[in-house]
Amino acid sequence: MTEDKITGTLAFTVFTAVLGSFQFGYDIGVINAPQEIIISHYRHILGIPLEDRRATHDFVVNSTDALPTFTPPVLDTTAALWAEEEAMASSHMVTMFWSLSVSSFAVGGMVASFFGGWLGDKLGRIKALLSANSLSLAGALLMGFSKFGPSHILIIAGRSISGLYCGLISGLVPMYIGEIAPTSLRGALGTLHQLALVTGILISQIAGLSFILGNHDRWHILLGLSAVPALLQCLLLFFCPESPRYLYIKLEEEVKAKKSLKRLRGSEDVTKDINEMKKEKEEASSEQKVSVAQLFTNSSYRQPIIVALMLHMAQQFSGINGIFYYSTSIFQSAGISQPVYATIGVGAINMVFTAVSVLLVDRAGRRSLFLIGMIGMFFCTIFMSVGLVLLDKFAWMSYVSMTAIFLFVSFFEIGPGPIPWFMVAEFFSQGPRPTALALAAFCNWVCNFLIALCFQYMVDLCGPYVFFIFSGVLLAFTLFTFFKVPETKGKSFEEIAAEFRKKGGGSTQRPKATVEMEFLRASETV
Repeated sequence: MTEDKITGTLAFTVFTAVLGSFQFGYDIGVINAPQEIIISHYRHILGIPLEDRRATHDFVVNSTDALPTFTPPVLDTTAALWAEEEAMASSHMVTMFWSLSVSSFAVGGMVASFFGGWLGDKLGRIKALLSANSLSLAGALLMGFSKFGPSHILIIAGRSISGLYCGLISGLVPMYIGEIAPTSLRGALGTLHQLALVTGILISQIAGLSFILGNHDRWHILLGLSAVPALLQCLLLFFCPESPRYLYIKLEEEVKAKKSLKRLRGSEDVTKDINEMKKEKEEASSEQKVSVAQLFTNSSYRQPIIVALMLHMAQQFSGINGIFYYSTSIFQSAGISQPVYATIGVGAINMVFTAVSVLLVDRAGRRSLFLIGMIGMFFCTIFMSVGLVLLDKFAWMSYVSMTAIFLFVSFFEIGPGPIPWFMVAEFFSQGPRPTALALAAFCNWVCNFLIALCFQYMVDLCGPYVFFIFSGVLLAFTLFTFFKVPETKGKSFEEIAAEFRKKGGGSTQRPKATVEMEFLRASETV
């Protein structure tokens, strides 16, 4: 069957599209490995390098022999206390700038997440991706030259702009792939977005090794390296066909849509695809668009949107981004002599289990996999914390913590990683789905930002007990999932609505829709 064939043009186009997902993953992971080097550079730029601060403190305490003998001792004590307070304030300032360097990425993504679909409809999928890449290049340039200026300002600005790019493509890439893929391949090709993302994380961790780019001489090149896939994608996009769905449904240009389909399918007969798009266009026009306010005020949508947002909160507040952003320092605390290699191990396991989840999601229920993942992560956080707490007493506890982190990432990719995006798409029909997905993406980015901003402070406050907090959060979300989240695999909207009524005890009525469930799986994003 021609619709099942992966042609050279289709493979080339999907590869080009997921270069954006690769950049997304690279930007997530790149800040991790050179953490200590960047922090030391911040101290230097701010005039408070660690060595000078200690030397200043030592001078205040130890240079009293040079002072006149009648100087009251209390002045020395006061000066020492003042120096200590100043050093502490400087340390807090550096921590603040570092937290902003990590979390500003999520701020950009949070802002842009609402505009991916709008930009794609306004400019077309190809031009939207090209426009988004201008943000990626700008962010990469700011970070690439950060070593030669006020690095803390340039990195925070660059990370924010890169976040804007990633917020846009987190919607654009899956949408474009879903629209160019044959019906029977949408699920499989759609998961390549997530696979490219975790590959980007892994590559950033490898490139961050001290003998490659993660050193005092080349750390700025590491941060700016995302410009390479951005430039490559810009070049290749000129050879990619526009989305036939965009051409047919949005622009009503059937001739151009057929031409695009013929390139993608490698066949002159594209009647089946055209008929499918015609049906989709009729279904889309039969339902009104739904605003954010209506999702909460309309009883038909209130419970599904609350459950959708809770699933995304569960994904982010599980602690996964705390591990991704700060895994090197966590392994260092666990007593691992070469923590960066352990971090690369996390990235490799992340990639492997993302591939495994592709097989599992289509064979098992979404709800059951989500629950298995959450329960597994709950126990992993307990073992992680116990290992860190008892590290001083038992050296072998470092291996307990490290194993728990590896298993934590595995359980995350089996369930809570990809599944919220599947389920949110399946909760809603054609009318409310775009708004619901945009709101879910916004919620995801907000939670991502809060974790990125607060995690370092939580570590400073709680020390090795920090993951006990996530244990409590995971337990709460696991109970919520068990009692409130319905199974959606293979069910129609009417059947899902009935599940919501049963779990909520209400009389929620769902608008009817006949969109195929297979098409919904293509809506998966990060």
